[in-house]
Amino acid sequence: MFTSEKGVVEEWLSEFKTLPETSLPNYATNLKDKSSLVSSLYKVIQEPQSELLEPVCHQLFEFYRSGEEQLLRFTLQFLPELIWCYLAVSASRNVHSSGCIEALLLGVYNLEIVDKQGHSKVLSFTIPSLSKPSVYHEPSSIGSMALTESALSQHGLSKVVYSGPHPQREMLTAQNRFEVLTFLLLCYNAALTYMPSVSLQSLCQICSRICVCGYPRQHVRKYKGISSRVPVSSGFMVQMLTGIYFAFYNGEWDLAQKALDDIIYRAQLELYPEPLLVANAIQASLPHGAMKSSKEGARCIQVEITPTSSRISRNAVTSMSIRGHRWKRHAIILSYHLQF
Repeated sequence: MFTSEKGVVEEWLSEFKTLPETSLPNYATNLKDKSSLVSSLYKVIQEPQSELLEPVCHQLFEFYRSGEEQLLRFTLQFLPELIWCYLAVSASRNVHSSGCIEALLLGVYNLEIVDKQGHSKVLSFTIPSLSKPSVYHEPSSIGSMALTESALSQHGLSKVVYSGPHPQREMLTAQNRFEVLTFLLLCYNAALTYMPSVSLQSLCQICSRICVCGYPRQHVRKYKGISSRVPVSSGFMVQMLTGIYFAFYNGEWDLAQKALDDIIYRAQLELYPEPLLVANAIQASLPHGAMKSSKEGARCIQVEITPTSSRISRNAVTSMSIRGHRWKRHAIILSYHLQF
């Protein structure tokens, strides 16, 4: 780490300590534009033996619990790199050098599992029914399946998936490690639209590293550093895929494609059905050929929407046509009576 980069980080550490509370919103807004600071913080996190790592982790946690949304997102952007550093140190059995990173991850986790009143959060998600139209499909185009889904929906059989309540954790162990890390990655994915490109790049790179370290593909990718295998859970890999799918259409096509290939490689070795299902579905939905100008900016997922006008007959009965028909009928009857 260069002296100039070290000076940028030290200035950032001292600046926040003397900042009055009234200036916090302006400070948070301007922080995201300091690219030199962000790159310097990444280098600090990547050096487990750095003397600045502990104060940096402490300040990132202070940002997260400050209640300021911009400061919270500033900390979140480093989450993939923090997770990788923790897993890499854990795989190398040098647990003592990851103490401050572990404390930061646990602090973020314990803040996220409760609401502002301190009550445990329970997240819920209703699985969409194919019987109801969306921007992705029309029930009429599915055929007999639409009738089945419609019959089920009328009986109130819509499936709701719950997550939580999650228990408080005081330390990370081999038993609860991926329960905590999977939940943290879920929180990161919930804020994907606010993450800068450097964070998406970090996400793709750490996903590749986690999946291939200790396996023959590590030599193909030419990843240096640890050569030990990093344990990974099925749920954690699914959360990785969520972020990678977003990165595909937001300027990181090449890195996302490499990460997707590596996740499929690892999921096949582990025989994990869930990440294999999601990864193959993502791969099948991708357009043929890479996006050449993937660095030009954000991409959106193209969806064909059936025009509503083509499905409505020109002779369709509407309330206006009914009223017009009624007045027309009255006029005919009135004229008939006048004639006689």
